[in-house]
Amino acid sequence: MSVYIFNPLEDFRWGAFVLRHPMASVFHTVGWVQALQRTYRYEPVVYTTSPPEEDLADGILLCRVCSRLTGRRMVSVPFADHCEPLTSAGPESAELMAALRDATAHTWQYVELRPRTADAWNRPEFERTASFRLHTLDVRPPLDDLFRRCHRSTMQRKIRRAEREGLVYEEGCSTALLNDFYRLLLLTRRRHRVPPQPIEWFANLIACLPDRAKIAVAKWKGGAIAAMLTILHGPTLVYKYGCSDASLHHLGAVPWLFWKAIADAKARGATSFDLGRSDLDNPGLITFKDRLGATSESLSYTRASIHYRRKQQSRWWAGMPAQILSRLPDRVFISAGRLFYPHAG
Repeated sequence: MSVYIFNPLEDFRWGAFVLRHPMASVFHTVGWVQALQRTYRYEPVVYTTSPPEEDLADGILLCRVCSRLTGRRMVSVPFADHCEPLTSAGPESAELMAALRDATAHTWQYVELRPRTADAWNRPEFERTASFRLHTLDVRPPLDDLFRRCHRSTMQRKIRRAEREGLVYEEGCSTALLNDFYRLLLLTRRRHRVPPQPIEWFANLIACLPDRAKIAVAKWKGGAIAAMLTILHGPTLVYKYGCSDASLHHLGAVPWLFWKAIADAKARGATSFDLGRSDLDNPGLITFKDRLGATSESLSYTRASIHYRRKQQSRWWAGMPAQILSRLPDRVFISAGRLFYPHAG
């Protein structure tokens, strides 16, 4: 059995395949891959057993990341919460997995997969490297039922508080909303002591996923105090990024925005709301999503390599005193993220 490799941005079969595959997510789409390439110059590839002249029967999407800091590797796919290999169990799947592992013999240090159904890809040649919780909310019940399932004090009361305070909701893809979002993102990243992604990344997501990616902002007294970026893919609304002014959390803007997103998901015909992954060492975020009424499942990433041995993962800013990173001028803080993220995929 042969394995073929092609660029999904140059082969029309990939977009059609993603649209019809039941396990495909927004992270498989041509738009997501385009945004990655425009922002970070990653080279996308698909491994398949389908010859070029035939319709696709399977495919594993990856991006080639070439970095002097973090090495040469293939990732499925950068900055995605999950990216299921779109192939069923059988000889075709085994052949594709073998091809991926063999690719690390010379050029690539390792191949990383981010499957949503980790147990299905629990193969001896792939080593588990990271685990998370993935939360999903079923938005098919009536809104009243969904509201009752929210935690009474930490969700329901804060949503009502936001409404009493007269918070204003705005959504769309305008430059003004993007700037509001990015200002809050800088505040949030400083709070978390993590460099910010470049604003071009968010602009490219909006441009490459038209009518699907949008920004929602909560405003109080004319100023933005919380924001999120969501993407609609088929029956699923995906929460990807959120940010806020922590000094105004008492107004309930963050729970209120999530409640607005739930209502938006129903209005747009979605049946589920993907709340994204949470690090296991972030119990506060996990609890927040639990209290929205979401269910959670384990999410694990795996790597395969012939020569490479996994080292303890570290972030270059981890050794920097927190007060220095959090107090960098905006221009320097933004530049740090712009320099780092191309190596981070």
